[in-house]
Amino acid sequence: MPKLSIITINKNNDKGLKKTIESVLNQTSKDFEYIVIDGNSTDGSTEVIKQYENRLSYWVSEPDTGIYNAMNKGIKVAKGEYCQFLNSGDWLLNANVIEQVLKDMPECSILYGNMLKQLPNGKMLVNKQIVVESLLTFYKGTLNHSSSYIKRSLYEKYGLYDETLKIVSDWKFFLIAIGLNNESVAYRDIDITCFNMNGISNKDAALDKSERYKVLNEILPANILADYKIYALSIMQINRINKYKLTKWLVWFIERVLFKIEKWHIGSDNYKNNIL
Repeated sequence: MPKLSIITINKNNDKGLKKTIESVLNQTSKDFEYIVIDGNSTDGSTEVIKQYENRLSYWVSEPDTGIYNAMNKGIKVAKGEYCQFLNSGDWLLNANVIEQVLKDMPECSILYGNMLKQLPNGKMLVNKQIVVESLLTFYKGTLNHSSSYIKRSLYEKYGLYDETLKIVSDWKFFLIAIGLNNESVAYRDIDITCFNMNGISNKDAALDKSERYKVLNEILPANILADYKIYALSIMQINRINKYKLTKWLVWFIERVLFKIEKWHIGSDNYKNNIL
């Protein structure tokens, strides 16, 4: 059984797919299998896959119902202890990334490293270590999916990705596994992947917000969710105040006032509509 299953999903992105595939097949480590799930592309994607098919562990090109349906297909055929999702257009940053990550890999449910984000203007941002000791991490944020190595057994424990969601199902999975069930997480300061910022999750902020709102209200008990609403809004207000470089004692005082005001407003329609 390979240590890692790398899963690439694709739909009509032949150029991005080629770049992704080559970044994987050029790896010095061989302790992985490579799975490509194509959504019945009508561009040249199938031809790209066939160029490399003798080096792929599994591939298919057929209709799907969305991103997470394609990811779930990959999980179902995967044999590795861990899964990594590297969608077409994203790539591994150098040829020895997998070798670096798998060397003396700690025992954990999820291991993650650094993810670079390629902005439309060509600049790069680097996402490094993320604090995951608190549920607040997953109330507002998440781990970077493409630079995460997720134990395949977690999908048996918590289920596959929710296919009713269009863009936040990976966040929901982390929220449940780490935020609510305290699965062990390890970090390595290794630049693992580069993420193309032109994907749907970066273009449709309104959908991202509405789907997160739906999931939080379904999963979190009402009393806990109310506490997080207050805290998150207070932090947002404090960050705005800090821009004016007020003294620490004044920031503390304003924080307490905001906390009381926001607590008093719990239940108002305007408050509920602006929790995220």
